Amino acid sequence: MRYLSTRGHPERRRFCEILLEGLAPDGGLYLPERYPQVDAAMLARWRGLPYAELAFEVLSLYIDDIPTTDLKAICAKTYTAEIFGTPDIVPLRELEDGVYLEALSNGPTLAFKDMAMQLLGNLFEYELGRRGEELNILGATSGDTGSAAEYAMRGKQGVRVFMTSPEGRMSPFQQAQMFSLQDPNIHNIAIVGVFDDCQDIVKAVSNDLDFKRKYRIGTVNSINWARLLAQVVYYFAGYFQATGTNDKQVSFAVPSGNFGNVCAGHVARSMGLPIRTLVVATNENDVLDEFFRTGVYRVRSAADTHETSSPSMDISKASNFERFVFDLVGRDAVRTRSLFQEDLGRTGHFDLSADPTFGDATARFGFASSRSTHADRLATIRDTDKRFATLVDTHTADGLKAAREHLEPGVPMIVLETALPIKFAETIVEALGRAPERPARFEGIEALPRRVVQLPADAEAVKAYIVRHCA
Repeated sequence: MRYLSTRGHPERRRFCEILLEGLAPDGGLYLPERYPQVDAAMLARWRGLPYAELAFEVLSLYIDDIPTTDLKAICAKTYTAEIFGTPDIVPLRELEDGVYLEALSNGPTLAFKDMAMQLLGNLFEYELGRRGEELNILGATSGDTGSAAEYAMRGKQGVRVFMTSPEGRMSPFQQAQMFSLQDPNIHNIAIVGVFDDCQDIVKAVSNDLDFKRKYRIGTVNSINWARLLAQVVYYFAGYFQATGTNDKQVSFAVPSGNFGNVCAGHVARSMGLPIRTLVVATNENDVLDEFFRTGVYRVRSAADTHETSSPSMDISKASNFERFVFDLVGRDAVRTRSLFQEDLGRTGHFDLSADPTFGDATARFGFASSRSTHADRLATIRDTDKRFATLVDTHTADGLKAAREHLEPGVPMIVLETALPIKFAETIVEALGRAPERPARFEGIEALPRRVVQLPADAEAVKAYIVRHCA
């Protein structure tokens, strides 16, 4: 399997090369040259497999430069009941008629990002050990990516993590999860700005090829193909749990900010998994909903990026969206580069409303979208608690609202749970008048000493910080 850039760089890379690289040299994102296809026989063979074995089957279609026995061992080491709290790893339960919740928040940091990040940590350690090299990971987080990456990488040999986050924009629990870590290979950087500033810094550093090579810069954001690939697995797992046979379709409702989570669903659907609809659930930062309704992709400025009660989706520039648009325009790299590098860079938007391919977003690729407000979230949290004695976090509430708007008779709708409610306790208290349950291991976390530095929204300042700590 070889990988190409969405912007047309001529070089084709293998999996372990792009694992440690992040962005392509031309600023594009990596995708496989083709999506492997699954047929009825494969689905039948995979149905009922333990999650670690299912992960191996899916990953092995894309990874041919890690020996089979080693890849199996990495999957077995990653997806255990000890790490994820249940042998099912991602248990599915029916919430109401036709609507299901797939639990993705049983990992170490109580968020779905653990599903991919735990695998990524083990893949990094394996490949760096095989090469005898080190890696400096530069990341950006709006909430859950940072803690998931840091918990996955802490203590890993040959790995340092430099994680940027928007100053004051995460929930107190999310901040405490990250900033309380004292491991010497973990560095937290609070950027004076919004998440998109953090993401722009990561891209700017990644695009400085000399610096990137000299200081061995890698990324754990979902621009890293390996992380997105790991997320493909739980679409298959959810499908098998929601259906009894392989001729039945399901839909997924996915809380979406950076488009990585739902892009994994796009990959699974492109492989042949019988997905009818992929519902993109957004909050007040509705750049993705606007595109799927109108064909206009318009990024917002920092001043126009709302601070909401589902903060992990407070994103107005969805990095992974380029992967989908590349497929939407027929894998035309010249067109993709023009849209994202030229149009978006020059005017802050592009418009596909009059392009014949825009209709394919729904007709061919199965996308739909929805938007939620703070009032919607409170209402959904109250309703779900009252009717089903189930407490959901704010992002999952956005997903539930979207799911109900797009529910079709006879088609199971699976909502991808985002995080446990404790991570957004303030809004839960506002909705219900009581605090959510807190796992014992996180008692008093907000009072722990913090290890974090504040920097301006400037890539050069971040590069200087990396240099000082790599000496």
